[in-house]
Amino acid sequence: MDLELRNQRVLITGGSRGIGLACAAGFLREGARVAIVSRSAGNLAEACARLAEGEGEFAKDVLAISADLTDIAQAARAVEQALAGLGAIDILVTSAGAAKRRPPDELTPQLWQDAMSAKYFSYINVIDPVVKRMAQQGRGAIVNIVGMGGKMANPAHLAGGAANAALMLASAGLANAYGKQGVRVNAINPSATHTERLQQGMEVDARISGTTVEQALARANARTGLGRLATPEEVADAVLFLASARASYISGAILSVDGATTPMVV
Repeated sequence: MDLELRNQRVLITGGSRGIGLACAAGFLREGARVAIVSRSAGNLAEACARLAEGEGEFAKDVLAISADLTDIAQAARAVEQALAGLGAIDILVTSAGAAKRRPPDELTPQLWQDAMSAKYFSYINVIDPVVKRMAQQGRGAIVNIVGMGGKMANPAHLAGGAANAALMLASAGLANAYGKQGVRVNAINPSATHTERLQQGMEVDARISGTTVEQALARANARTGLGRLATPEEVADAVLFLASARASYISGAILSVDGATTPMVV
């Protein structure tokens, strides 16, 4: 199946690690031009090296942009750098930012606010200028990588889950608001995935349940209908499809990529 992604200009936030990095590799293999954003210049350098090693010639022109996307001004500059380097943005994939998991009794109003800044506003600060640019050019696709915490409450992930739920609504609302201007917006809800963040989540789950990290991970695997956690590449495959011309009539969708972890019709 030809996804028609060759020469598409793609901006990926959180593109230096985990699902974002897997998305960058996938788009490069399809012949797209890619810019990745991360807060850490060191992570960006490591990501570019990994992409060059894995994708070879495809990765030679990856644009790396360092920015703290919780800061409105830095996010705006990152978008402008991507526009300058790519010429335009045809596809935006947001994957930057995550709220730290904590037991409920450790949460404070400030930590709830920090979670919204880390997860919700780090997305919105990029989505807002990009979706308006896409509307002006009459085309574009946005895929927001959100998370199952916004669909099913988890005691270890209440603040982050609230931010995820807000992003789900923003995704559906923006899809409706900008659809007639040629912009599609979708979101993906992965469940626990084998990324660098998994360890921290399992540590909190273990503290709440009074078990070991190994037992928490075993429970996470057992909860999925497929009996295992996802790889970043499996989530990236769904992102590439939604961003592609093969999904031209899909907009406003919230796609669960969770191996039947949440067998519900909602």
